Amino acid sequence: MSPTRSQVKVPAASTPAASGVLKVCGRNIVDKDGKPVILRGAGLDSFIRDLDAIFLSSTGYPGHEHGMRKSLKKVLGEEKYDFFFDRFLEYFFAEEDAKFFASLGLNCIRIPVNYRHLEDDMNPGVYLERGFQWIDRVVNLCAAEGVYTIIDLHAAPGGQNPDWHCDSGTHIAKFWQHIEFQNRAVEIWKALAERYKGNTWVAGYNPLNEPALEEDDLLLDFYECVEKAIREIDPDHILYWDGNMFASDFSKFEHPLPNSVYACHDYSNFGFPNNPTYTGSPEQKGESTNVPLRVTSPSSKSLLKTFERKTAFQEKIQGPIWNGEFIGREGRIYVQTRPEFSLSIGEWGPVYANPDDGPNWKAVNEVRYHVLKDQLAIYNERKISWSIWLYKDIGFQGMVYASPDTAYITRLKPFLQKKKRLAADAWGADVSAIEGIFKPVEDWLNEEVPGIVHKYPPTWKARKHISRLIRNILLSEELYPEYAAYFEGLSFEELDEMAAGFKFQNCLQRQGLNDAIRPK
Repeated sequence: MSPTRSQVKVPAASTPAASGVLKVCGRNIVDKDGKPVILRGAGLDSFIRDLDAIFLSSTGYPGHEHGMRKSLKKVLGEEKYDFFFDRFLEYFFAEEDAKFFASLGLNCIRIPVNYRHLEDDMNPGVYLERGFQWIDRVVNLCAAEGVYTIIDLHAAPGGQNPDWHCDSGTHIAKFWQHIEFQNRAVEIWKALAERYKGNTWVAGYNPLNEPALEEDDLLLDFYECVEKAIREIDPDHILYWDGNMFASDFSKFEHPLPNSVYACHDYSNFGFPNNPTYTGSPEQKGESTNVPLRVTSPSSKSLLKTFERKTAFQEKIQGPIWNGEFIGREGRIYVQTRPEFSLSIGEWGPVYANPDDGPNWKAVNEVRYHVLKDQLAIYNERKISWSIWLYKDIGFQGMVYASPDTAYITRLKPFLQKKKRLAADAWGADVSAIEGIFKPVEDWLNEEVPGIVHKYPPTWKARKHISRLIRNILLSEELYPEYAAYFEGLSFEELDEMAAGFKFQNCLQRQGLNDAIRPK
């Protein structure tokens, strides 16, 4: 007999935070008494976003969430499909996770949201209450442990950038081509603002993750539009605005919006495979300077110069920054150099090796921890808020990760190995095994259409465009059925066991990472 679909288990709301609703005051995020608050935490990837921490390079599925889900539903049927994902979401972040997170001295979780969990493309504007309840669950679980949350629209209708993580399924950011997609995003934020206005444990809203488009005016116009819509409902919460080109470029930003933080994502290439080995040399760290705003070469690889390029606008407006992610992409921005400026880093953090990567995997991870610590030194010196990417996965990047002996990992191991060998994923893929296949294509494109070096995004070059179209889309789409086949014929009990691999008690802790990010 199949189980009845259960309700989302949303714990009761906690007592309001003593801080009141956080706000921006000058260079700082402050509480109701004006006391500065530094937000330190992690992104809860794979929760109600595109679930890549259980399925993508950090976990397992190829391509894009909506394609993976369609293949799984075909194999499982709707009832088992709903059962598996309900159990996964329940187990992925529970009371034990919130307690552990708070025990590290961290105080903020970024909740990445995929719009598909809040509305159906075939019925836009009719909101799915269950999706909002999953957000409620995390907000309340965190609040019970004294942890704030930031709600992040990580995947918007049509896709706000050409990459995999906005779940569009294409390399074209259609969000910027159709006003209907932008209007839908605004309406989603109106619904979210109505739900969370006055909630003192919500540290604010991140209206759009990593936009990437050539026309900066379109981005700035959208920001003004969604800011006005949110403010008509919720005038109090902080708004966190990502820069253009994947939260790295603020060069066309001019007038800051009120009660706002401008968020950069400070990924260092040293934290990824197929890049120079980080030794912590003065050249790799970069030298701090006190000279006026200036332009820096986009080829600079030092941690400090990369950081400064991505935070120039925040220095210019004398306001706070949030680093919402960090690990390894290179931005092309202008420099700010005043260390007293309060900053916030919206995403960051290296990826890590495991025993399957060869005998030197521990040494590789020690180098990655070195990168992490040197980035943290920059942030701590400047009293910057940050959110590392990410909290939980299958052993690629998370603070905790599903143990190799769980049902999910053991069952999918052959597929995970194949996907890794093919470098099907965009995130942190090691392309050394397939270099000989794609390098001739790259050389051919550069010779026949040299203008490809100017194709947007300009940091991608021919190599990235090829990998996006061939490996991350075409190849990965053809892997959907193979992935889904591993679930075929599983009973409800077996599906529950698969999802339970992500319970906190079934996970391992990445001690080196957790020790490094624990506030001292």
